[in-house]
This record gives sequence, structure tokens and C-alpha cells, in this order.
Amino acid sequence: MFVKILEKTFKNGRKHYYASIVENNKVNGKVVQTTRAYLGAVREDQIPYLKAAYMDPDDKKRPELVYKDR
Repeated sequence: MFVKILEKTFKNGRKHYYASIVENNKVNGKVVQTTRAYLGAVREDQIPYLKAAYMDPDDKKRPELVYKDR
């Protein structure tokens, strides 16, 4: 499963982002994406954190989510 981000650009140039959790399955030899959960509207700065949170824990490309105390 992974986080899929849909981007919608309006005529005035504003962009809105919408997130879903999606799973890939093979049906009759073709890959079909199935939406497992719709997360709704997200801000652009939230996207990397969502993707990292739903990555495989053993994936070497997974960034560490570290928060520094102030």
C-alpha cells in the first residue's frame, strides 16, 4: 500500500492536494489500483510525512521522521 496524491490546479493558479491510501493488485494480468482509504485534502508540506508514514519499514529509502525539541 502507498499514499497517492492527486493535485488539482485551478484557473487562478492555486493548487489543492488530496491524499488516498491505494493498493495495487493484479487482475487478469493487469495492475489495478484499489483505494483503501480516502484521507481528504492535505497541505503540500504534509505530503512527505504521509508518504514516509505509509512506506515499508524495511525500505532503505524511507526517511526518518525526527522531531527536534526546541
